[in-house]
Amino acid sequence: MTDIETLHSPTDAIVVTDLVKRYGRMLALDSVSLTVPNNTMFALLGPNGAGKTTLIHILCTILQPDGGQAWLAGTNVQKQPLKARQNIGVVFQEPSLDDRLTAYENLDFHGRVYNVKSADRKRGIDELLALVELEDWRHAVVRTFSSGMKRRLEIARALLHSPRILFLDEPTVGLDAQSRAGIWAYLDTLRKQRDLTIVVTTHYIEEVENCDKVSIIDHGKIIADGSPLHLKSQHGKETARVIPRDAETAAALTARYGALQTAKDGSLIIDASAPGFADAFLAEFGSRIRQVAFDKPSLESVFLTLTGRELRDRTADEHEKRGAAARRGRRS
Repeated sequence: MTDIETLHSPTDAIVVTDLVKRYGRMLALDSVSLTVPNNTMFALLGPNGAGKTTLIHILCTILQPDGGQAWLAGTNVQKQPLKARQNIGVVFQEPSLDDRLTAYENLDFHGRVYNVKSADRKRGIDELLALVELEDWRHAVVRTFSSGMKRRLEIARALLHSPRILFLDEPTVGLDAQSRAGIWAYLDTLRKQRDLTIVVTTHYIEEVENCDKVSIIDHGKIIADGSPLHLKSQHGKETARVIPRDAETAAALTARYGALQTAKDGSLIIDASAPGFADAFLAEFGSRIRQVAFDKPSLESVFLTLTGRELRDRTADEHEKRGAAARRGRRS
């Protein structure tokens, strides 16, 4: 009889089958299954409360699922959590550096926890500080760092024990646009240099356009996955974002085009994929609108097509909040 632990390809860094997680009566993960090949830049895309963090915490052995199985680099996460942890580096959404220590001391402490030999630890610290451009701040106390510098140091720390998979949960939240772009540049360099599988959760949809594979999660379910190009070709639509001059025009648009989506800025989102839509729309409504912008098929339109709303329209669901509170309680 074949052992279920061997039922996956050696070319897959992550295999998840039918994962279930509940917080009381709330179903946070609903039979989630996915695979992530080795040396892949993979993004888990979804709104706050969709189940992204819950899934990552199960894969990082922080949470136990209520059902299903997960493997990391061939290791069953539930049955061999200690071995699984040796294969992963993690950068959590909440800061986890000791800001009373220097950059060097934070990395050195992490290496000692993972039993990295002294010579390898010193060499790795030098290489990683150079990679994230913090070598000039190696002896600076971390509390003096900017948010972007702290995040770069957290990435370096997560890689010191040479993991095969790097998890980053919302790595650019709270960073300015320049810092966010810099983090993604570092990640791309890391994957190429280290043959690393990188898993990122985010609700910044524009950040995942260059990923190899994207899975869209909503209400605890994977509702679509594939390359960004595949997702856009299968589910993306050209849309028009319209700001009407008055409520009467808004009502007329709804009557003409059916139920419309409302963006966070108050504009109405209309399916503009029909041939000749722009000319027909402007002929009928051109004088009655303040502004119209036409958007080409994008991952944002993919999410809108699949869920009926924009990605960032929601705040965290209660089950995610309760789960975070429970985890903080266990640490205190």
